This record gives sequence, structure tokens and C-alpha cells, in this order.
Amino acid sequence: MIRRAGVVLGMIAVFAGCSKKDAGTTDTGIATNTDTGAVAQMSDTGMAPAPGLTDPNIVYILDNANKLDSAAGSIAATKGTNAEVRDYGKRMMRDHHSLRQQGQDLATKLGVTPTPPANDDSQAQYDKTMSMLNGAAKGKDFDKAYIDNEVTYHKAVLETATNAMNAAQNAELKNLIQKAAPAIQAHLDMAQSIQGKLQ
Repeated sequence: MIRRAGVVLGMIAVFAGCSKKDAGTTDTGIATNTDTGAVAQMSDTGMAPAPGLTDPNIVYILDNANKLDSAAGSIAATKGTNAEVRDYGKRMMRDHHSLRQQGQDLATKLGVTPTPPANDDSQAQYDKTMSMLNGAAKGKDFDKAYIDNEVTYHKAVLETATNAMNAAQNAELKNLIQKAAPAIQAHLDMAQSIQGKLQ
């Protein structure tokens, strides 16, 4: 539960800058490090942030969550057959590459060393997510699987936003989380709009 709550908490911070820096940025590729598997973990939306989560955990989660959504977006951008799914994937890839850099810059500024939460199994979760996306048949099956996961994921993040504010100790990190809700909602709205058209 701590790991899952941490993933959600990290993703709240992840989306904070989406609306600020999404124009004119490009993704340089998919990160090859371990990841949180956030999309795969969102099937259980009854999550609450773990009280013992530290700022180094949040920074770690933020970085890994950005890698995951960028990687998933990259797959959708090339494997999706619906134009809106491909465009959404490109946006997630672009936004999260930029956001990953912002998170790394903040960690450097704060002198925070990213630290995985207790019982982290991010590589296994990343592999599960990528397997699901890569295993879905190209066409309607893939488009639906990707967008359904994005909707479920963003709903879970929104549900957790209020409680997540209590876990962050650093004022700048707390501020980043506080400003995240509109961007998270924008991504959710976009995904739900596409989901409705895929039914």
C-alpha cells in the first residue's frame, strides 16, 4: 500500500507543470531505468498516501512516474491507430519528458537524493505495464487499453491529491503538488473525451 500510495503522490507532483511547459518541447527518447508501473497499479483506486513517505521518496516517485507515462505515451504515439490516441500519447511523452527534467532540477536545487519507498518493486510494475501495452493488439484493442488505463490512473491521482499534500515536507515540493490539480484534471478530461469516442 505504501508503494502504491507513493506512486499516486508522485504523479500529483508530476502533472503540476503540464500546462506551463507543454508547448515546444520534445521527448528525446524513453528512459531505460526502472519505473513505478503507475498505470498498471491504478486498478486499485482506493488508495491513501502513506504517512511515512519522505521527500526523497516523492522525488524518486516523480522521476519514475514521468518515465513511465513518457514510455507509455511513446508506445501509444506509434502503436495507436486512432489519431486522438496517437496525439494524446505524443502529448504525454512530451509533457513528461519536460516534467522529468523539472523534477530533476528541483531535486538538485533542494539537494535531495531520490530514494525508493520501502518494498519498491518498480521494475516489476514497469514490466507489467509495458507488457500490457505491448501485448494489446494494434487497433481498437490497444487504443482502448491505453486510454482506459490513463483515465483510471488520473482519477486515482485526483482522489489522492488532498491527502498527498500532507505527506510533502518541503515547501517547494508542497507548492508543486498544490498547483497540480488543474493539470491533472486537464489530462483526465482529455482522456475521458477520447475514451467516450472509443466506446
